Amino acid sequence: MTELRSLTSYWSGPAEGWTLVIHGGAGQLRRLLLGSDAEAHATAVLTAALDAGATILAGGGTAVDAVEAAVRVLEDDPYFNAGRGAVFSADGINELDAAIMDGATREAGAVSAVTKARNPVTLARAVMEQSPHVMLTASGADRFGAEHDIEQVAPAWFHTDERWRQYEELRAGGTFDADLKYGTVGAVARDDKGRLAAATSTGGLTGKRWNRIGDSPVIGAGTWAEDAGAATSCTGSGEHFIRIGAAHELSARVRLAGQSIGEAGAGVIGEIGALGGIGGLISVDAQGRGGWCFNSQGMYRGLARADQPHIVAMYGDD
Repeated sequence: MTELRSLTSYWSGPAEGWTLVIHGGAGQLRRLLLGSDAEAHATAVLTAALDAGATILAGGGTAVDAVEAAVRVLEDDPYFNAGRGAVFSADGINELDAAIMDGATREAGAVSAVTKARNPVTLARAVMEQSPHVMLTASGADRFGAEHDIEQVAPAWFHTDERWRQYEELRAGGTFDADLKYGTVGAVARDDKGRLAAATSTGGLTGKRWNRIGDSPVIGAGTWAEDAGAATSCTGSGEHFIRIGAAHELSARVRLAGQSIGEAGAGVIGEIGALGGIGGLISVDAQGRGGWCFNSQGMYRGLARADQPHIVAMYGDD
């Protein structure tokens, strides 16, 4: 298949200090399609997510705390396809996936097809820290959350009229979500002690069937962190990211092949494009170099570093 053109941007980090990179999904993001109101709202929420994570990092907090805080902001905003505002499955319910990984220890936690956790990323962290397992799913993960006092909400919390409209349009014979916008959210960070972390959260694809699970909660595919390589969070056509183990592949290129993080990101997205996949990723390495690569028309994204203005962008020509 023809490889899609990709856009890669990475910034060099300080030898000491912190870096935070976030994303809110990739896909058909064009200025005329999005509109000024939606653009302003997305910019404000991305900035708030950067602020939440940056406040922790600037205070000497850990990369794990920072990525969880940033993702929680995005999960709580109905604009993105994660937490509140997640898309509906074929059965008309919200099935949520999330993962988090600590690059210093390579401990990880993930949940899939959960329906009750207000913040699935926090439930994933509880799995990482309070269970002997890496991934829990569906009713079992929901039950684990209740037993460990993770905030749960009624289905109405996740419902938005716009997502329901998209669901009904799909049921009436509209376009499958795989060719539209992915609203998956994620964050990666390097704290001032050089520790890395990554987190990802999503509602998946509109109209997904049979408890379909994409790459977001799959450790090594949509989420990965190791201090010796890189921390990465992905968004896009999840089946393609799973097939090449995208997030782990990027880190392996850095750790084993000696590639720069920008070269590794471009290589991974190039492989995905060659398979016909669309999407993007964010990553950061142990030196604080952070940024993104995507082959879609745009990707909601942002970067924060100590003593520098935030960067927020969404279009391919930003």
